[in-house]
Parts: sequence; C-alpha cells; structure tokens
Amino acid sequence: MTGSKAPASELTQRILVGAILIVVAVAEVWFGGTAFWILATVGGLIMISEFGGLLKVSEQHRRMAMYAMCIPLGVLSPLALGPSFFAFGLIIGMAIGVGLVARNAALGAGLVYVGLPVLALLWLRALPDNGLVLTFWALSLVWATDIGAFFAGRTVGGPKIAPKISPSKTWAGLIGGMLAATALAACFHRWLGLSLTLVWITPVLAIAAQAGDFFESWMKRRAGVKDSGTLLPGHGGVLDRLDGLVAAAPLAALAVASGLAA
Repeated sequence: MTGSKAPASELTQRILVGAILIVVAVAEVWFGGTAFWILATVGGLIMISEFGGLLKVSEQHRRMAMYAMCIPLGVLSPLALGPSFFAFGLIIGMAIGVGLVARNAALGAGLVYVGLPVLALLWLRALPDNGLVLTFWALSLVWATDIGAFFAGRTVGGPKIAPKISPSKTWAGLIGGMLAATALAACFHRWLGLSLTLVWITPVLAIAAQAGDFFESWMKRRAGVKDSGTLLPGHGGVLDRLDGLVAAAPLAALAVASGLAA
C-alpha cells in the first residue's frame, strides 16, 4: 500500500471497505469465544481457496484443501479443544497429507501459511489475563503498518524496495510503517499495559507484515493476476487484505509464548 496513485473514487472505496473490516474485526475480537472463531474460520477457508487459485490448482484439489483446513479449524473451536499444540500438529499433518495427495507441496504449505495465523490469533485471544489487549496489538500493528506505509510512500516517495515484485513500495513507506506501528504499540503500553518488550519488537513485526505483503505480491505476479480474489471491493481478496497479518500474527504469538509479554 505504499506510493499507490489510485483514483480518488477507488481510494474512497478502499478506505470505506477497510473501515468496515476493522469495525467487524474489533467487534469480533471484543466478543471473543465462538464469535471470533467463526470470523477466523471463515477468513481461513477463503484464504486457502484464494491461495489455491494463485497456484492454479484444479478445483478438486482446491476443495480438498478447504476440507482439510476444516479439521484443524474445527478443533480450534471453543466448543472443542480450543487453540492448542494439538491443533498445531493437525495443521502440519493436514498440510503434509494434502501435499502428498495433490502431489503439490506448495498447496500443502498453503495450509500452514493460512492455518498458523488463525491458530496464533485464536491462541492470543484465549489467554486468560491479557488476551484481548494482545490480540488487538497483533491486529492493529499490521493496520498501523499499512496506513503508515501508505501515507509515507505517497508523501515522501523515493527509492523502491523491490520494483520487480511490487513497484509501488518504497523504503520511505517501510520506515513509515515501522514508525506508525511502534507509535501505536507505545500507546498500548501507556494506556493498556502492553509489555515494553513487545513495544520494542513491534518494528520487527512491522517488517514481517510488509514481507508478507511482498510474498503475496510475488505470488500474484507469478500467477499473472492483480488480486487474489474479488470479494472485497477496492481491496481484492481476503488474502490481499490479510497478507501482512499472515506473516506477523505467528511471530506475535511466538513472542508472547516466549515470555516477552510479562
């Protein structure tokens, strides 16, 4: 989202849809439990379908990947076992199984690519003490990175990071995204009690979020498409909207699991 010169009408549409998505996500995270699981499950199934589309796999293998994803997603339900190490094992197992049956290791890897951030967010939200704050931190740092990168890229411009992969993204946008995410994390520390250590690692997660954006851009270029889907007007597919979160959420959960949230 850095340095794009979208028409005013398209930019307005992007902002409106983006705002609606943020409101829905905030509401579901706030309620937590089954409500948040449903949102994460629907998003995960759509993303694995879009991932298969980028790989140009057959419709049969695409549906197989979605069915396989249903198993760990079902286990992640608060009515079942909930987010746990067992669910992580199921995601890995399903990925291996799909890769072997479809004879497509990339499609199997897609299950891990989509499944890990879903597991990470559900695990963060289920934490008994500060799960709500940590989940909002993981989500909002990606939003802040996107917004900061977009406006810094448009305002400052300058050298591109990797023009052959994503011609609109600049180094100024990367720095702007990191600064915006870190500033937001500092606010979380000041008013919501977020660990200062997590504030310091937020710039790293902002870099991971932009790396996720680059990875999906590379996949789209490889597939010869502009967007991963058409579900979200002005944004493309769900994978287009969540590409940064896919990379950042597992790292955020890993940081918390390592004791950095104390």
